[in-house]
Amino acid sequence: MAQYMVSINLPESIDNNFVSLIPDQRVYVDTLIAKGTILSYSLSVDRTKLWIIFSCQNEKEVAKYLNRFPIAEYLEYEIIELLFHNSPEMVFPAISLN
Repeated sequence: MAQYMVSINLPESIDNNFVSLIPDQRVYVDTLIAKGTILSYSLSVDRTKLWIIFSCQNEKEVAKYLNRFPIAEYLEYEIIELLFHNSPEMVFPAISLN
């Protein structure tokens, strides 16, 4: 699997329709995180930028997931293939107490 960073510009002003889509967006993102498709998901404090790290076969697969976002019609994004993405989760495996 390759890793991709997606840099997303969110609308500066949001309407009621956008706000109504946020719960569905959160559920979809949480599902992709649980599957390991999304490795990280970060929002800027001013809520105008979103950064996502995907683990996918190719850029086309990343775009497929992005286009399924409930808020997709509001997004402008750039997909960048990464050479690597380090995080504590990738260095130290989770400890199981079982």
